[in-house]
Amino acid sequence: MPDGGDTLTIKVLHSLATIEPIAWDRCAGPDDPFMRHAFLYALEKSGSASAETGWAPHHLVIEGPDGGLLAAAPLYLKNHSYGEYVFDWGWADAYERAGGAYYPKLQCSVPFTPVTGRRLLVRDDLPEGRKNELMTALVAGMVELARKSDASSVHITFPTEQEWSRLGDLTFVKRVGQQYHWENRGYGSFDDFLGDLTSRKRKQIRKERKKVADLGLDIRILTGDAIEERHWDAFYRFYRSTSDKKWGPSYLTRSFFSMVGQEMGDDIALVYVEDDGQPVAGALNLIGGEALFGRNWGCLKTHKFLHFEACYYRAIDFAIERGLARVEAGAQGPHKVQRGYIPNRTYSAHWFADAGLGSAIGDFVQRERRGVEYEIAMMMEDLPFRNEEND
Repeated sequence: MPDGGDTLTIKVLHSLATIEPIAWDRCAGPDDPFMRHAFLYALEKSGSASAETGWAPHHLVIEGPDGGLLAAAPLYLKNHSYGEYVFDWGWADAYERAGGAYYPKLQCSVPFTPVTGRRLLVRDDLPEGRKNELMTALVAGMVELARKSDASSVHITFPTEQEWSRLGDLTFVKRVGQQYHWENRGYGSFDDFLGDLTSRKRKQIRKERKKVADLGLDIRILTGDAIEERHWDAFYRFYRSTSDKKWGPSYLTRSFFSMVGQEMGDDIALVYVEDDGQPVAGALNLIGGEALFGRNWGCLKTHKFLHFEACYYRAIDFAIERGLARVEAGAQGPHKVQRGYIPNRTYSAHWFADAGLGSAIGDFVQRERRGVEYEIAMMMEDLPFRNEEND
């Protein structure tokens, strides 16, 4: 263990109920709502992320000689690849056709949440050298747990770029993806943001917002105590409608929304839409220290441009009002670029027990990265912002 002189203990926790929230949150820090004990525990307690759903908690923690928590990592033993947003189905299929067993695997992430953040959680009040040692120990603990669990691999998804670089030094395969984020350039209003766009894009967005305004819908952003159980009842119907339309599983249970609402209401911005007093659509956002994170959207009645209004434009309004640095609108969606959301790299790192599998995937992600970088470069050339050439 770190330093080799003091006695540190690494443990595997099968439920966050066994650890004090304040101890976990001291490692996670205040800025990432998804890393908070309340959010991760709500996923477990609600049955959304559990052994029954294929997300068996195997969280790693490191305790000091006095039993105090020094470091932690959210970790799950999985028998499928659903709910991750970094797709490895092809890897699993190829390995199993070759006679290997890809599952179970270990997943270090926030379930169902494609948001970049720290995954190797170390108390911020420790010296830098100590932090580095503890992060290395967490990674070593994941690999050792994978070996003992007969897991094929360890996957750390949506880590920070700094963590990703460190993991490459620890024999992990480094993968790159992309998302689209809106950046606040010191805007005082939505009109200030529009003033940064080309005339054509500015007119397009104004037209879209007017079309929604003309519908006469009641669109509000609810947070804190303003969010009641009736709002969660309606939002769960919206959420299920999106899953049904996509023929996909509904990962989150109804009780999950109540739990995060009770424990983290001040960290939630719920865009809530009514038509003549009847709830018809909604978008769930979480508020971080620097960013607004768009998570889930759904509607019972389709209106043109309402998705853009609820998920993108209202999020920008809210971020400007709160002085947040950016809006992260979730996975996928190149159409976001024309609405002021800029391509950003995302990261993941992967360790494989089978060296041959790791080598093959390492070669694949190198080629894949060139494609991702090319796509980002092309989109960066087509941003909707004014410059000397297109003003």
